[in-house]
Amino acid sequence: MKYSKEELVDYRLGKAKNCLEEAGALAKIDHWDAVANRLYYACYYAISAYLVKEEINVFTHKGIKSAFHNELIKTGLADEEKGKFFSDLFNKRQEADYKDFVNFEQEVIEPLMNEAKEFVEFIKEITEK
Repeated sequence: MKYSKEELVDYRLGKAKNCLEEAGALAKIDHWDAVANRLYYACYYAISAYLVKEEINVFTHKGIKSAFHNELIKTGLADEEKGKFFSDLFNKRQEADYKDFVNFEQEVIEPLMNEAKEFVEFIKEITEK
């Protein structure tokens, strides 16, 4: 089945929203490594929605990071702090998912939850312009 660009953008923004909701649910049961994962993916899906809208095809995590930097930060649509935040989330997700004996504490991950919500909302706003 073929989907329109608009349908794909909406789908990915919906995935971003779902990931934020999942992060909130996981936080309630103190699964902070999983919260880091869902926060990263919320931002990942939001960025991928923007890239679909702009007809930029990216298929890897590295590609998303690179395109985010090139298309949003270098052009001034997003500031460097957003780039640092996304890179930090990527690194935390990598550690939580792949490194042995890494267990994030609430104090490390919980503060990132509001910032991730703001990040997704920011990307959603520029995507819907």
